[in-house]
Amino acid sequence: MTDGSEGNEEQESQNLPDSPLQTCRSASLDELNNIGLSYGLPLISPVDAKKKNYLFGGMSSLLGASELDRYFPTRTINIFIATWNMNGKEPPMNLEAFLLPEEMDHMPDMFVVGTQESGGSRSEWEVRLQATIGPSHVLFTSAIFGVLHLTIFLRRDLLWFCSVPEEATYSLRPGIAYKTKGGMGIGFQFFGTRMLFINSHLTAHEEKQAYRIQNFRNITRSLDLPRILPHRHKHKDVTHRYDCVFWLGDLNFRLAVNRDHVFERLKNAGPEAYQHLLQWDQLSQARRKGEAFTEFEEGPITFAPTFKYDPGTDHYDTSSKQRVPSYTDRILFKSTRGAVTCYSYDSCSLFKTSDHKPVLGAFHCKIRPGKDDVPLAAGLFNRDVYLEALRRRRRFLYQPSMRNCPVQ
Repeated sequence: MTDGSEGNEEQESQNLPDSPLQTCRSASLDELNNIGLSYGLPLISPVDAKKKNYLFGGMSSLLGASELDRYFPTRTINIFIATWNMNGKEPPMNLEAFLLPEEMDHMPDMFVVGTQESGGSRSEWEVRLQATIGPSHVLFTSAIFGVLHLTIFLRRDLLWFCSVPEEATYSLRPGIAYKTKGGMGIGFQFFGTRMLFINSHLTAHEEKQAYRIQNFRNITRSLDLPRILPHRHKHKDVTHRYDCVFWLGDLNFRLAVNRDHVFERLKNAGPEAYQHLLQWDQLSQARRKGEAFTEFEEGPITFAPTFKYDPGTDHYDTSSKQRVPSYTDRILFKSTRGAVTCYSYDSCSLFKTSDHKPVLGAFHCKIRPGKDDVPLAAGLFNRDVYLEALRRRRRFLYQPSMRNCPVQ
């Protein structure tokens, strides 16, 4: 039996436009230029191709200004970042509220997803992410360290403008086989801008603020990045070796205030109540005192504390520990020349499998041109994840019963 797809594919192939090579036989020069642009690649004359600087360092280099301006006339990309402590639980089948929130006007150029206490297998999680995002993006790179997991999806036409990604890890509990606390980083160059993404899970409990501050310092001094990208001076702080740095994760900073006071304020939930509570936020205090994350910025917090919930509910901790609701899950950023701005920062309240709510951020990031003197990734991506995700999307389209997957 067949589902008729072969016939459809044949019919669709007959309706496809001619290839540039077929069309150019009778087209004018202006028409050729339009054809080149529509297929994503500019036309190159043999004279330009003969120039030695065409492939290295010249105005027409792969990472140079002309390519950057063709893809991004404003030299600005959009990055979506999500962080979630999964509490070791299997994630919901439907991840659309997590990756494709209603407020998203258009697909970003880059998706970055970091999880802590990750549930389920690494490959299954990556396929679910890919299937949700769709074929417009591919899994450029991912890394795992114990139960910390970090993935980066790129628009598939942007793969050629990246250096080889590098990763590094640091354990806050050396010697323990099962890594639950620590930090991991992925760094690479995009056109001429060096980008670093750090996912971390810091020490827990309200009274261990000093430990979290030391965790931050240890991670910044211990992540050995970059190793293959050329650099002039290797600063002891890894966040000074990159142009744009994003730090996400369960940072575990708490609201150091009476639990009853927090509940009283949350009765009238809203931006004013959240700003009031943040005066007791340990992370905000550490930044003001210059103890940790001093050079980092954060978008305005206009959502309720994301920890700690009774799993399966929207109720804060009713166990005997009676933990104070807190903003443990955060996304911070720093950049040279003010290159990053946060235009959306929120939590995903629909998910109830964990005792944490995911936090989502959307960012504009200025990109500058570069030279082709770095080790290029040359189209590198995870093919197996991509193909499995396509198979699942195909089954989804042909099986209406799968279209109403529960969020919880």
